[in-house]
Amino acid sequence: MSILVVDVGTSSVRSAVVRDDATIAADHRIAFLPDSPFPGLVEFDASRLAELVLETAHAAIDEEGGIEAVGIANQRASTIVWDRATGQPVGPALGWQDLRTLLTCLTLGAEGHRVMPNQSLTKVAWLLDTFAPDRAGDLCFGTVDSWVIWTLTGGALHVTDLTNAAITGLMVADASGWHDGLCDRLGIPLAMLPSVVDSSGVVGPATALPGAPPIAGIAGDQQASLIGQGCVRSGLAKITFGTGGMLDLCVGPERPSFADRGGHGSFPIVAWRAGGVVTWGVEAIMLSAGTNIEWLRDDLGILDDAAQSHTVAASCNDAEGVMYVPALLGLGTPYWDFGARGTLLGLTRGSGRPHVVRAVLEGVAQRGVDLVESAEADAGVSIESLRIDGGMSANPTFVQALADAAQRPVEIAPVTEATTLGAAFLAGLAVGTWADLDDIAKAWRPRQRIEPGKVLDRDRWREAVQRAQGWIPDLSALDF
Repeated sequence: MSILVVDVGTSSVRSAVVRDDATIAADHRIAFLPDSPFPGLVEFDASRLAELVLETAHAAIDEEGGIEAVGIANQRASTIVWDRATGQPVGPALGWQDLRTLLTCLTLGAEGHRVMPNQSLTKVAWLLDTFAPDRAGDLCFGTVDSWVIWTLTGGALHVTDLTNAAITGLMVADASGWHDGLCDRLGIPLAMLPSVVDSSGVVGPATALPGAPPIAGIAGDQQASLIGQGCVRSGLAKITFGTGGMLDLCVGPERPSFADRGGHGSFPIVAWRAGGVVTWGVEAIMLSAGTNIEWLRDDLGILDDAAQSHTVAASCNDAEGVMYVPALLGLGTPYWDFGARGTLLGLTRGSGRPHVVRAVLEGVAQRGVDLVESAEADAGVSIESLRIDGGMSANPTFVQALADAAQRPVEIAPVTEATTLGAAFLAGLAVGTWADLDDIAKAWRPRQRIEPGKVLDRDRWREAVQRAQGWIPDLSALDF
């Protein structure tokens, strides 16, 4: 049995077929970068996104043949408002990175509502205030999963799954329903919100595709990656090292005790919902991971390409005291200091290109361990090994540094992006491709397992972080 997965990321639209042995075939991807008309503004054309979803999905089906079900994975919290009758967006879709509602978030924070600018609720309000100020007409709000499902069903379904709904900021803390008070405060009509469905379960036929296969699996990208790496039991965790870094930890059926953000800087998330039963998780965030390699390549010009960071760093066995704090965009979990800045310490006349590149890779690895320790402390569980995916998982020097800093094994996913596998697993559970979560756990086959070697100095690392913090005091004072 084969499952089509539509996977919409921040920079591309991908459709691929996942077979029942968890291998990927008929992989079609088209670049789809957001626009940034002004610093801090991030938007994209939802109509063009719909076209690319259909184009890649048809291409994958044409190559592979018949499919049994459809799974969807998507960038989270990006926000689209459209007219129910015409199916046309009222304005640009706002990407999750968009910061135009920053002041609204601060205002709501002063009123006692913790809202982050990357969540959907203030973006919905902005789109309404700008393009439909009288709230007239029959409008729909959706995150990217909702828009993809609307597209695949020809406008028949307006739904979202709980992993996506709970990230919007529009739900009550226990994710049992929409937050009437916040919606009223921002002038968001409840009628425009999608119905919330299970992450695994048949929601309806994808009539825009040959054979109208059932849409049966939906998840935000990080939760899909968690499931795609077999982290379906309490204490199992993955980190995705892409442009940024995201750790997600499976907790179980009990919601973490903290309402919004734990004392160690991580957040409660819905990992998935199946059969009406919610599995909870904890998420920790690194604001810049691969961005630091791009900085070495594009801005400093000391690398020809990202892959070269491994060979350059490997030409020295030790950074010889050079340390780098990857805070180009500030620091996320556990520090949450938006005014921290990237810091390079310990340089001597003998420090060369290899030492700097190794220090950058080790700095990202140290930040990864920050996420691990924070999630463990907030969730009250122990993470025995790390499962990783994302572009940096292909860098041997980085992966060894992560194992050394964490002093625990690192398992590399068999595919660079495990989101596609996770969405397929969710759909496959609903249609019988995989029997249960134990089947999903058994399907995990890491490409490689890296054991820790030398010990990276965590105390020295924490000292370096202190040097990086508070560099721009006004930004450091912000708290969401």
